[in-house]
Amino acid sequence: MTFQTPETDSDTARVLEEFRGCGALREGHFVLSSGLHSPVFLQKNLVFMHADRTERLCAALADKITAAVGQVDYVVSPAVGAIIPGYETARHLKVPSLYVEREGGAFKLRRGFHLPKGARVAMVEDIVTTGLSSRECIAAIEAVGAVVVCAACIVDRSGGKADVGPPLIALARLDVPAYPADALPPELAKIPIEDPGSRRLGA
Repeated sequence: MTFQTPETDSDTARVLEEFRGCGALREGHFVLSSGLHSPVFLQKNLVFMHADRTERLCAALADKITAAVGQVDYVVSPAVGAIIPGYETARHLKVPSLYVEREGGAFKLRRGFHLPKGARVAMVEDIVTTGLSSRECIAAIEAVGAVVVCAACIVDRSGGKADVGPPLIALARLDVPAYPADALPPELAKIPIEDPGSRRLGA
């Protein structure tokens, strides 16, 4: 495998087992939502289509959130990929689940969603690579006066290097290589490109 993870990290091992179990851990040449290229892609939707797998992962993430920051009032996630894990994590935290959507290129609360000023919010993502969508989501939450007490994700594929602002609670941390388009290693450049990311889809 082209990434590394500590063998003693039981949470990471469990997450990888869930991804492998439904063919969601893929190797090849992929353009990520961040625009970076990687030999590994985590096809999270193949996991989230299974309620039992999603429940196990999000229950464990909810436990980590509570252990780190205590009780929260809301979970907010960026659309669209993080809506399912955000909702399921909120269910285990027993709090409402909201999501932000792009409007005019920026994340905003829509559809009648509202956060009270001072509300304690856990921002929940699916997979973090550069942390860009997390930072944009956090900015939208803070813009309405709520307080982001933590960011959380199923997988941090930056190996802990992504800076999202608040503390990032990850169920699994992987050190997965990702490269700019103009700095591809020769072995990766030879492989046909797949573009499974969602950020370039029309909003």
